[in-house]
Amino acid sequence: MSSPSRYAAVGTATWTAPDGSQVPYLLRRFLPRIGQLATLRTYQVRPGDRVDVIAYTQLGDPELSWLLADANPVSRPSDLNQPGLTIAIPLPAGVPSAQ
Repeated sequence: MSSPSRYAAVGTATWTAPDGSQVPYLLRRFLPRIGQLATLRTYQVRPGDRVDVIAYTQLGDPELSWLLADANPVSRPSDLNQPGLTIAIPLPAGVPSAQ
């Protein structure tokens, strides 16, 4: 099963270099506001946990670790590795909350 990419809904554009060559690039990805993603449950991080392992055990796919970072107020996904921290486990695929 392939994971939905965090860039799946992001469009592309093309930059024209001075020599006329075309360079495609991804448009900016805006992060959801904290609390905007629907939460399945919370999880208390245990010693030795890593964000990819949490994504695997809680969402079934380690490549969804980016979704955990989007759903919690952290600067880096690795900030979620702190034992004792309670984190939000969002619905997979970034389903927006009905709030």
